[in-house]
Amino acid sequence: MNTVRVNRKAADRVASGHPWIFSSDVIDRGEAQPGEAVRVVIDKRGSEGQLLGVAHFSSTSQITLRMLSNRAATIDRAFFLDRLQKAIAHRERIVENSDACRVVFSEADLLPGLIVDRYGSYLAVQMLTQGMDGAKDVIVDCLNELLKPKGILARNDASVRKLEDLPREVVTLSGETPERVEVQMNGLKMHADLLRGQKTGVYLDQRENYVAAARWAQKARGSGRVLDCFSSTGGFALHVAGHAESVEAIESSELAIAAAEENARSNGIANIQFRQADVFDFLSGVSPSSERYSMIILDPPAFAKSRRAVEGAARGYKDINFRALRLLEPGGVLVTCSCSHHMGEADLLAAVAEAALDAGKTLRVLERRTQASDHPILLTVPETLYLKCLILQVA
Repeated sequence: MNTVRVNRKAADRVASGHPWIFSSDVIDRGEAQPGEAVRVVIDKRGSEGQLLGVAHFSSTSQITLRMLSNRAATIDRAFFLDRLQKAIAHRERIVENSDACRVVFSEADLLPGLIVDRYGSYLAVQMLTQGMDGAKDVIVDCLNELLKPKGILARNDASVRKLEDLPREVVTLSGETPERVEVQMNGLKMHADLLRGQKTGVYLDQRENYVAAARWAQKARGSGRVLDCFSSTGGFALHVAGHAESVEAIESSELAIAAAEENARSNGIANIQFRQADVFDFLSGVSPSSERYSMIILDPPAFAKSRRAVEGAARGYKDINFRALRLLEPGGVLVTCSCSHHMGEADLLAAVAEAALDAGKTLRVLERRTQASDHPILLTVPETLYLKCLILQVA
């Protein structure tokens, strides 16, 4: 195993519980090869010092090392089998009323760069780093042993693979994988497009928030009309429909709307009107004097994909919440989300508070939520917390 020497700053970061070491903190890469597991040691006046553990090495990313173990572990089949077994056991304990879930969530499951999502009898995986891409065959072998899926599809089309000098591709790694799979989620049938769908098929991270939104839709005061913005394949709309007089679902993607309409038909839900439109344009064109809603759901794509974009994103979140609040009835409920990691909950709360003041609304907080529990959050790795979901009511 080759050795990479790092500075004290990197060592302190690892000691604080974070698995990343950046290229600026690497003193000597030695003979490390792209994607291989390497020994990581603290540089001590040009000589080899204390062992920090073992990491995957990247030759191109600014995140040069991703720690796999804090001891001299062998990164072999037994290592991956153990980590995967523990991740699967955790989901078996916490996931309810769904045969679709995230089985492995990268750093949060101590397997940085690996995503594994389960859709019924099929798996969709992402190998986002050189290290995990190099271990692809071993990982697939372990998943076949542990879960016995009918097929494993690699959704390796994420843009982050560019940073690792890896090709973007969608390929079947094992068995056969159909284009779409029907799954059960919270008592509803959902169709996951494994080849082209968002993330690896559908949004699994909102699964528990769907249930919370349905609960508050039942309690919201007003007309019983719900507006679901950025509806995608209809996750929120389908869940709240049973507690609403009617639902309008706005989505810009024609492909997503077609999938959402099929989901509604499969569940016998007839009170949702899906509309293809830009959400900002739609909200701007609706007059508060003619259209009012008892619940509005905002689940936009990430507005801030870097720290530099946070200020602009805050304006975007304020704007869209302001437009929505103008249309919300007294006693109505706002479900507003952000999946921008760099936009923290405090930032989102501030943006919505400003929007409420400008709209002349007083909001009370009903719930402050995050991603579903199969997307674990590690206290010492803030990047594992990315989804914020606020449920608020007009006082």
